[in-house]
Amino acid sequence: MTLVFKAKTKDKIINPKTSIYLFTVPYLCRKLIMTKIILFSLSLVAFFIACTDEKNAGNQVANNESPKTDTLRYARESHLKNIRQLTFGGDNAEAYFSFNDQYLIFQATNSKWGTSCDQIFYLPLDGKFQGRRPPLLSAGKGRTTCPYFLPGDTTVLYASTHLAGESCMDAPRIVDGKYVWSIFKQFDIFVADLQGNILRQLTDSPGYDAEATISPDGKRIVFTSTRSGDLELWTMNLDGSDLHQVTDELGYDGGAFFSPDSKKLVFRASRPKTADAVKTYKELFAKGLVQPTHLEIFVCNTDGSDLQQVTDLGGASWAPFFHPSGKRIIFSSNYHTESKRQFNLFSIKVDGTGLEQITFDKTFDSFPMFSYDGKYLAFSSNRHNGGTRDTNVFLAEWVE
Repeated sequence: MTLVFKAKTKDKIINPKTSIYLFTVPYLCRKLIMTKIILFSLSLVAFFIACTDEKNAGNQVANNESPKTDTLRYARESHLKNIRQLTFGGDNAEAYFSFNDQYLIFQATNSKWGTSCDQIFYLPLDGKFQGRRPPLLSAGKGRTTCPYFLPGDTTVLYASTHLAGESCMDAPRIVDGKYVWSIFKQFDIFVADLQGNILRQLTDSPGYDAEATISPDGKRIVFTSTRSGDLELWTMNLDGSDLHQVTDELGYDGGAFFSPDSKKLVFRASRPKTADAVKTYKELFAKGLVQPTHLEIFVCNTDGSDLQQVTDLGGASWAPFFHPSGKRIIFSSNYHTESKRQFNLFSIKVDGTGLEQITFDKTFDSFPMFSYDGKYLAFSSNRHNGGTRDTNVFLAEWVE
């Protein structure tokens, strides 16, 4: 800071012989006063500079104690912090933790990675990998979906159509003006190692077998199958034995996960009730399609008993996962927007109370999974994609 003072003309007597200024007494008094003013002003400046330095030092300490601005987090996302983006481009979804919480396995369609439809990859939590793409775990043929680590984290399972053909099967999104998902009867569930070698096939019945996940205790698999004539939940041992049907009501039961204690299941389901809704569901199902526009969240015991509907929101509520406490469920829904084109994450108690919005992207947040230690939440989102349609995998620290 620079101080500028402009002095007034001084009173003086000139000695004509020496041309030396002789200052009068009044002038000397004013000079003394001016000196005091300058010293006082300088002391004020020093005081303000010290205050500013102290404030800046405080900010510097605060910055050292907390990370830089969390640019991937929206202001209202109070349960998330230190969000990191792990993939950049393409369609990346269903990212699920390894049992040791060190890796995420996910499905991706990315032309830069040489995939024209979903294939299975995995990443460490720092998102780093060697080469042009993460390690490929699927066969690289057909269409794949729904990957999951098996206990020990040296093998994985996923569903694939590769036995029916190496090319990607067409998956229409709009049929007769309706938004639909394809239910490929060619899907079966396979186990592979981390080098992508298929070790065994777990299902071989005619029809759709997919959407498999593993219980936290590492003993059972839950999956969706059409083997009984409708899209129902089934469980089996890790080797594919001891099959047990869990649900048996008309509608699409899928996307199931176990509770932290491995005693309950949470899943999303459609429940057509009117004659027209039942007719539409059956007609689409016969074509290998479902209309996922009316879905709600359900819970039950692993044997199918004590079935309860958790949400009754309207729209599509799906992709549920248990909170580490087992008392709440996090899920994705579009119920809160008139257009039904915006999906965000919500949390709700198992008894259907305490609904809370968790994420606030204007397009898409879904596929949440908590790490086994409860510290992190992985999810897929369209946030910060530069206006493209890219869906990427994100990792956030969870805040209660």
